[in-house]
Amino acid sequence: KISPRALKSGREMSTEIAHLRRRLIGFLIQSNSQLQLPPIVKYSALSLFFDRFRPSVVRFLQKKKAEEHWLLKPLTESNLQLFVLTSIWISCKMHCSRGLSVQSLKSLGDKLITEQLFTVGDFLEAELIFLKILKFEIGTLNIAYTLLHDLFIQFKEVAKVGELLNFEACMDMMDLLYEKEETSLLYHSSTSLAASILVSSYIITVPKQLWEFPILPWVKMVTNKEEKEVVELVGYILAHVLYSYPSLTL
Repeated sequence: KISPRALKSGREMSTEIAHLRRRLIGFLIQSNSQLQLPPIVKYSALSLFFDRFRPSVVRFLQKKKAEEHWLLKPLTESNLQLFVLTSIWISCKMHCSRGLSVQSLKSLGDKLITEQLFTVGDFLEAELIFLKILKFEIGTLNIAYTLLHDLFIQFKEVAKVGELLNFEACMDMMDLLYEKEETSLLYHSSTSLAASILVSSYIITVPKQLWEFPILPWVKMVTNKEEKEVVELVGYILAHVLYSYPSLTL
């Protein structure tokens, strides 16, 4: 039975993380950059923390006694930043040939987390709590970034204009969509999102006079997603991009 106190604790945590969302995303991106890790680590960490840890930790606290997990209560931005670094650490273990040492992670935490100083032991404890909350389900093979990168490579192989398509623009759109709760829900359908971001980047970065390649039929063929679904998502993504960057013209 879930107590009213646990329900309140879970709601408070959910609200707190939502309030801090943009800052935590900026913190993750900055940390990944300073550690000079590849994009796959960043997007795997984003998936682990925001798509999985964030909703799972609320349910976890509703079932467990929060007092038993000092890193989860009281909820502070510093503790959340520790778990963000933990998500990067786990992602690096999966995707980097050379692992990231806990000492280098602690050194970065000492530099970027200003409100609290965490020990090596705290990082190790945070990793265990993180994995327990995710029930050790940390696979990231089918995240949107991986699918998008594969689509991008295939597109360059079949279309000359593929050389003009800017993958950096694709990643900028992915970062932007993570900033808000409502747009981040698109990540629940990785294939559709990957296809739609590729088409959106095509529209933004390839000159209109070179729009000769039938990109929508091709995307449908390789992803098995209906053109109508992709077009609707592209419209939604571009509207969000234009709202965020009013000076951008298509």
